Amino acid sequence: MIKTVEDLAIQREAGRLLAQVFEMLDGIELAGETTLAVNDLVERYIVEELHARPASKGQYGFAFVLNSSINHVVCHGVPSQDDILHDGDIVNLDITLEKGGLIADSSKTYMVGTVSPSARRLVTVAQEAMWRGIGAVRPGARLGDIGAAIEKHARRNGYSVVRDFCGHGIGREMHEAPDVLHYGRAGTGQGLREGMVFTIEPMINQGTHRVSTEDDGWTVVTDDGRLSAQFEHTVAVTRDGVEVLTLRSDERRPG
Repeated sequence: MIKTVEDLAIQREAGRLLAQVFEMLDGIELAGETTLAVNDLVERYIVEELHARPASKGQYGFAFVLNSSINHVVCHGVPSQDDILHDGDIVNLDITLEKGGLIADSSKTYMVGTVSPSARRLVTVAQEAMWRGIGAVRPGARLGDIGAAIEKHARRNGYSVVRDFCGHGIGREMHEAPDVLHYGRAGTGQGLREGMVFTIEPMINQGTHRVSTEDDGWTVVTDDGRLSAQFEHTVAVTRDGVEVLTLRSDERRPG
């Protein structure tokens, strides 16, 4: 669970490369694209341009390099030739990348074309909630501090936090200890130590936090059909705070 200095350097490089994937996608006009076309574009970029491995492909039998979760899809949306992105959609693209044996994981909710004010507000608050959680990370803090910060911000803005899925430790395996809940009580849970690496990836819903998995065994949707948005970063606990390993060039840590 505690990464060596050497392992952290490799994982930092994986995170840097993964950030480049999202920066590439930022320049793509998503409206009119199928989610399968986006998947194939990302696979080519990771393999041919970055000389890395898309870590999700083949993991748990999943056949694609990313999850594409549109509008009321909370997570684990499966790329398809039949799913076309339209003006006004929001879509979360969740991508993993392995380099040198270590994995980074990140996601971003894209607003396709011109979205409604209510959708834009949800996306904004979801991103803010992730940063509130990241801001709680430091040696001596507890996992509950992360969840409490996220939940407080979401609830203050009238949204709910999905409870069925959580962040996770990450390194040589996609999913390692600890589980990182996005709700909870400050001052509770496992203590954080320098060298821990994990994801923070809250899924924020307009309505109920309750979700269901569709018949394909992957796609998770809101029970009330309302929108869901998510952002995710891989972070490392440092000597005096936190390092965001998947930080993109267009981002600056708040505060």
